[in-house]
Amino acid sequence: MAETNFPPDDDFRLETTRSRFSNVLKKHAELSERLSSFRDSDKSVFERLQKEFETARASQSQEIHLDGEEWNDGLLATIREQVHMEADRKAMAGDTTFSSGTHIQEKITYKVGNKVICCLEGARIGIQYETFFAGEPCELYHIVLESKSFLEKMTVLEHTIPFFIPVRDAENDLLFSNAMKFIDRVGELLQAYVDRREQVRLIKELYGNQIGELYHSLPFNMVEFVLDDFECKVTVTLRYEDLISVLPTRIRVLAWPRKNCTSPVSMNQRGNGVSGSHPSPARLSYAEEALRSMSLPEAFAEIVLNLPQALQQLYQHAPP
Repeated sequence: MAETNFPPDDDFRLETTRSRFSNVLKKHAELSERLSSFRDSDKSVFERLQKEFETARASQSQEIHLDGEEWNDGLLATIREQVHMEADRKAMAGDTTFSSGTHIQEKITYKVGNKVICCLEGARIGIQYETFFAGEPCELYHIVLESKSFLEKMTVLEHTIPFFIPVRDAENDLLFSNAMKFIDRVGELLQAYVDRREQVRLIKELYGNQIGELYHSLPFNMVEFVLDDFECKVTVTLRYEDLISVLPTRIRVLAWPRKNCTSPVSMNQRGNGVSGSHPSPARLSYAEEALRSMSLPEAFAEIVLNLPQALQQLYQHAPP
């Protein structure tokens, strides 16, 4: 742990910047709340696809669970061939309704980890993603792939995935060259998003009375909050390297002494001749390490438990 000292002018500019940034984050949080809720059209797409997936699973002859190397490009090619053969059969028969003949008995659904892969009507492949947090199920998401023929590349026809998850980027980077990696990548993005979101939800639920402010980006890859139930104001800033990260990679935790405070922090500042109007923050390395190696709720508990002792040690050993 080390104290970070700024010149008075720089400190003032830092406070001004933080104030402006807080206002921007507040507006961003309000916007994210509105955008995160389902619009009527989004709900109808979800309900329609969910019903279609349920119908496909109800009509299956068996559900095969795949592990490790059993999930591969060869299997995906087999699934693609099946959906196109079924579409061709119905086209030749002039029948686009759901058949009640022997072909129903041949339908197979594949379960791969948190993914369920179904053969849908119209030469389409459907993937349903199950998400979890702390062992409990969360949302279901869907994505539908199609191709004009077995030999043509697949494209994303529709999905129920939040718009801020980069599905199109993954499609351009992976789907055309390796559909299996694309399917897996989308699953990783969704699960990581749910993990980050639920960690933030949990600290709000468990420690909301100790959090003064909390802001986050839509995919929860940028999180900032303030511990406001102490003599020092502690700001926590978290950044995640990419959207499949569940632990932050860029972390800063600063303790800001309050004005006219009698804590060792403020007394040390005044003893060193630092202006009380803009006290300098101290960086809390132990807190940053906890956030780097633990889930957010676990790290929060660790930070709060050790904060009084950490501040005392920090300023006892501060240079005169």
